[in-house]
Amino acid sequence: MRPSVFGRCLAALLLVALTTPVGAQSFAWWKSEQFQKDVGLTTEQCARVDAVFQATLPKLKQNREELDKLEADLSKMIGDNADERLVIHEIDRVEALRAATSKMRTLMLLHERQVLTREQLVKFKAAYEQWEKDHHRPPHTDTAAPEKQ
Repeated sequence: MRPSVFGRCLAALLLVALTTPVGAQSFAWWKSEQFQKDVGLTTEQCARVDAVFQATLPKLKQNREELDKLEADLSKMIGDNADERLVIHEIDRVEALRAATSKMRTLMLLHERQVLTREQLVKFKAAYEQWEKDHHRPPHTDTAAPEKQ
Protein backbone atom coordinates (compact mmCIF):
# COMPACT_ATOMS: atom_id res chain seq x y z
CA MET A 1 0.00 0.00 0.00
CA ARG A 2 1.45 3.37 -1.06
CA PRO A 3 1.46 6.16 1.57
CA SER A 4 -0.92 8.98 0.75
CA VAL A 5 -0.30 12.70 1.16
CA PHE A 6 -2.54 12.43 4.21
CA GLY A 7 -0.30 9.77 5.74
CA ARG A 8 2.84 11.75 5.02
CA CYS A 9 1.30 14.89 6.56
CA LEU A 10 0.32 12.96 9.68
CA ALA A 11 3.83 11.52 9.97
CA ALA A 12 5.33 15.00 9.54
CA LEU A 13 3.06 16.40 12.26
CA LEU A 14 4.06 13.65 14.65
CA LEU A 15 7.74 14.22 13.90
CA VAL A 16 7.43 17.96 14.57
CA ALA A 17 5.54 17.33 17.80
CA LEU A 18 8.14 14.85 19.05
CA THR A 19 11.23 16.88 18.14
CA THR A 20 10.10 20.33 19.24
CA PRO A 21 11.84 21.18 22.52
CA VAL A 22 9.57 21.76 25.48
CA GLY A 23 11.37 25.03 26.02
CA ALA A 24 14.85 26.33 26.27
CA GLN A 25 13.88 28.44 29.25
CA SER A 26 12.02 26.31 31.73
CA PHE A 27 12.28 28.52 34.78
CA ALA A 28 12.34 32.17 35.78
CA TRP A 29 16.14 32.42 35.85
CA TRP A 30 16.10 36.15 36.70
CA LYS A 31 14.32 35.28 40.00
CA SER A 32 16.99 32.77 41.00
CA GLU A 33 19.37 34.16 43.65
CA GLN A 34 22.16 32.03 42.18
CA PHE A 35 21.61 33.46 38.67
CA GLN A 36 21.34 36.99 40.04
CA LYS A 37 24.67 36.51 41.80
CA ASP A 38 26.47 34.63 39.00
CA VAL A 39 25.33 36.99 36.25
CA GLY A 40 25.54 40.16 38.34
CA LEU A 41 21.94 41.19 37.81
CA THR A 42 20.71 44.40 39.36
CA THR A 43 17.26 44.70 40.89
CA GLU A 44 16.28 46.98 38.01
CA GLN A 45 17.43 44.42 35.42
CA CYS A 46 15.45 41.67 37.14
CA ALA A 47 12.37 43.88 37.05
CA ARG A 48 12.89 44.69 33.35
CA VAL A 49 13.33 41.02 32.40
CA ASP A 50 10.25 40.12 34.43
CA ALA A 51 8.27 42.87 32.68
CA VAL A 52 9.20 41.39 29.28
CA PHE A 53 8.14 37.95 30.46
CA GLN A 54 4.88 39.14 32.04
CA ALA A 55 3.96 41.15 28.94
CA THR A 56 4.37 38.12 26.67
CA LEU A 57 3.05 35.34 28.90
CA PRO A 58 -0.71 35.95 28.46
CA LYS A 59 -0.46 35.83 24.66
CA LEU A 60 1.74 32.72 24.78
CA LYS A 61 -0.82 31.01 27.02
CA GLN A 62 -3.66 32.10 24.74
CA ASN A 63 -1.82 30.74 21.69
CA ARG A 64 -1.09 27.46 23.50
CA GLU A 65 -4.77 27.02 24.31
CA GLU A 66 -5.75 27.80 20.72
CA LEU A 67 -3.06 25.47 19.40
CA ASP A 68 -4.35 22.67 21.64
CA LYS A 69 -7.86 23.25 20.27
CA LEU A 70 -6.70 23.32 16.65
CA GLU A 71 -4.64 20.16 17.14
CA ALA A 72 -7.65 18.41 18.70
CA ASP A 73 -9.77 19.50 15.74
CA LEU A 74 -7.13 18.19 13.35
CA SER A 75 -6.94 14.88 15.19
CA LYS A 76 -10.71 14.55 14.99
CA MET A 77 -10.64 15.30 11.27
CA ILE A 78 -7.98 12.64 10.77
CA GLY A 79 -9.95 10.17 12.89
CA ASP A 80 -13.06 10.89 10.86
CA ASN A 81 -11.13 10.37 7.60
CA ALA A 82 -12.03 13.90 6.47
CA ASP A 83 -11.45 15.18 2.97
CA GLU A 84 -7.74 15.66 2.34
CA ARG A 85 -8.15 19.30 1.23
CA LEU A 86 -9.85 20.13 4.53
CA VAL A 87 -7.14 18.34 6.51
CA ILE A 88 -4.41 20.21 4.64
CA HIS A 89 -6.17 23.50 5.37
CA GLU A 90 -6.33 22.61 9.07
CA ILE A 91 -2.65 21.59 9.07
CA ASP A 92 -1.82 25.01 7.62
CA ARG A 93 -3.77 26.71 10.43
CA VAL A 94 -2.05 24.61 13.11
CA GLU A 95 1.43 25.20 11.73
CA ALA A 96 0.88 28.93 11.18
CA LEU A 97 -0.13 29.36 14.82
CA ARG A 98 2.76 27.15 15.98
CA ALA A 99 5.20 29.29 13.97
CA ALA A 100 3.73 32.56 15.28
CA THR A 101 3.96 31.29 18.86
CA SER A 102 7.54 30.15 18.39
CA LYS A 103 8.47 33.51 16.91
CA MET A 104 6.82 35.34 19.81
CA ARG A 105 8.65 33.18 22.35
CA THR A 106 12.00 33.62 20.62
CA LEU A 107 11.54 37.39 20.51
CA MET A 108 10.66 37.34 24.21
CA LEU A 109 13.94 35.53 24.92
CA LEU A 110 15.81 38.06 22.79
CA HIS A 111 14.19 40.99 24.59
CA GLU A 112 15.04 39.45 27.97
CA ARG A 113 18.66 39.13 26.98
CA GLN A 114 18.80 42.66 25.58
CA VAL A 115 18.49 43.83 29.18
CA LEU A 116 21.90 42.26 29.93
CA THR A 117 25.33 43.69 29.15
CA ARG A 118 27.75 41.75 26.93
CA GLU A 119 29.68 40.66 30.01
CA GLN A 120 26.49 39.50 31.69
CA LEU A 121 25.49 37.53 28.58
CA VAL A 122 28.77 35.58 28.79
CA LYS A 123 28.12 34.91 32.47
CA PHE A 124 24.51 34.01 31.71
CA LYS A 125 25.58 31.43 29.14
CA ALA A 126 27.93 29.77 31.62
CA ALA A 127 25.34 29.85 34.42
CA TYR A 128 22.63 28.40 32.18
CA GLU A 129 24.90 25.61 30.91
CA GLN A 130 25.75 24.75 34.52
CA TRP A 131 22.05 24.77 35.42
CA GLU A 132 21.32 22.33 32.58
CA LYS A 133 24.12 20.01 33.76
CA ASP A 134 22.91 20.18 37.36
CA HIS A 135 19.36 19.38 36.28
CA HIS A 136 20.44 16.58 33.92
CA ARG A 137 19.19 18.31 30.81
CA PRO A 138 21.08 18.08 27.55
CA PRO A 139 22.05 21.49 26.15
CA HIS A 140 19.53 22.83 23.65
CA THR A 141 20.53 23.25 20.03
CA ASP A 142 17.50 25.15 18.72
CA THR A 143 17.78 28.82 17.78
CA ALA A 144 15.67 29.89 20.75
CA ALA A 145 18.02 28.38 23.33
CA PRO A 146 19.52 30.88 25.76
CA GLU A 147 23.08 29.94 24.88
CA LYS A 148 22.41 30.93 21.25
CA GLN A 149 21.10 34.40 22.11
